[in-house]
Amino acid sequence: MPAFHDYVRGLTEVVPEGYAEPGMRLYRHLVYLGASQLLEAEFPALRDTLNDADWRELIEAFVRTSRWDSHFYGDLQDEFLAFLERQTA
Repeated sequence: MPAFHDYVRGLTEVVPEGYAEPGMRLYRHLVYLGASQLLEAEFPALRDTLNDADWRELIEAFVRTSRWDSHFYGDLQDEFLAFLERQTA
């Protein structure tokens, strides 16, 4: 399962054995979209300060490097704040 998670988080471009590339790209997009929408709703002032490309880069970096391991998007805010702290430290 690590190969699956690594692909979905954007840590690798190698599609895990047994999976189709279109499906994996869709799943990666859905994870990004879910994180992006939730974080945009929770941090609208931050979103307003960034253009679309910078916001996408920030969310992709968060998904790729975060320590978020919960199955619940509701737990995302605290990890995002910790991610931002690590980025500014």
